[in-house]
Amino acid sequence: MDRRSILKTAGLALAGSALLPLSSFAHSEMINDNLDQKNKSPLPAPGKRKLGSSLEVSSIGIGVQNMSRTYQTTIPLRSEMHNIIHKAFDNGITFFDAAEAYGPFEVERILGEGIASFRNKVVVATKFGWDIDPETGKWQGGLNSKPDHIKKAVEGMLKRLRTDRIDLLYQHRVDPQVPIEDVVGTIQDLMKEGKVLNYGLSEPGVQTVRRAHAMHPVTAIQNEYSLLWRGPEESIIPLCEELGVGFVPWSPLGVGFLTGAIDANTRYAQGDIRGGESRFSADNINNNLALVEVLKKWGVKKQATAAQISLAWLLAKKPFIVPIPGTTQMAHMKENTGADAVKFTAGELQEFNKEIDAIKILGERLPAGVLALSGVEAAEKKK
Repeated sequence: MDRRSILKTAGLALAGSALLPLSSFAHSEMINDNLDQKNKSPLPAPGKRKLGSSLEVSSIGIGVQNMSRTYQTTIPLRSEMHNIIHKAFDNGITFFDAAEAYGPFEVERILGEGIASFRNKVVVATKFGWDIDPETGKWQGGLNSKPDHIKKAVEGMLKRLRTDRIDLLYQHRVDPQVPIEDVVGTIQDLMKEGKVLNYGLSEPGVQTVRRAHAMHPVTAIQNEYSLLWRGPEESIIPLCEELGVGFVPWSPLGVGFLTGAIDANTRYAQGDIRGGESRFSADNINNNLALVEVLKKWGVKKQATAAQISLAWLLAKKPFIVPIPGTTQMAHMKENTGADAVKFTAGELQEFNKEIDAIKILGERLPAGVLALSGVEAAEKKK
């Protein structure tokens, strides 16, 4: 992925990225060996949570973004991605998150194939909002939430997902050129047709959420949120609590950092968005690794992995938070699913928060061009 323009490359970066952690393969294998022992026994199924007023999902979902291309820029075995989707469902996962931008289109196809035999028992979320040709999948640059484009995008999604409705449809990024009232009005039309059941917004501005919610209740907001990036605590999570909106953290494991898979020796493949994130730069990485050390320490204490501690912390924050960790590895899916069984006592949570609050994370979470697309307010509706 090159960076020919801010908007186009931002979309490409968000749709998929590549990581080549030269020093972490042995570590990953060690984790997998340990998990193999645990995975011989059935995992306790995750609990249930509600997004908005009534959309019930498993307390942990799964993001399928990388199932068309891994961080190492390889193409995963399609049948194995289907196996992971099936096993996730068998283990109690009922919430699957995709987007037309992932691939583009290919991830929705993989998900549609994977859930075909149990479609009516799961919640499918996907996203529109980039200027992608609905017929060819070609990136045309920028954002596009014009009503006609949304409707064409949804028709393509339904075909690729092999379904007659989308349970949760997000606007992937707010289009500053299109009033949110026009976007919500279009979604309401799709709801009347039975093609969309619920809707949400990803990385939106606060006032845009309020305007959207005033027209039709928002079911969920999806933003990056993890121990590595806690920005939503400032305004978005309180807003969700105020309005009764669910909150779905993307990248809940800090793009792999919180699992311990990234360290100061990690080298990134060409085009990986993380290579441009200053939080992983040589100047900042050693400081930020202190957070991983805390997670490892608590992992020993709670007999869990660093990833499970990270996800358990998110679940303990608010009852309307549902993280969607992504993976292309069966062992990691099972590991993530098991996080719901990790519980903090009130005293433990206070102690844990004190330790992590003492660590100041250095660097930005995204390259400037991508970051500029977060917190955007939609155009005002002309009277």
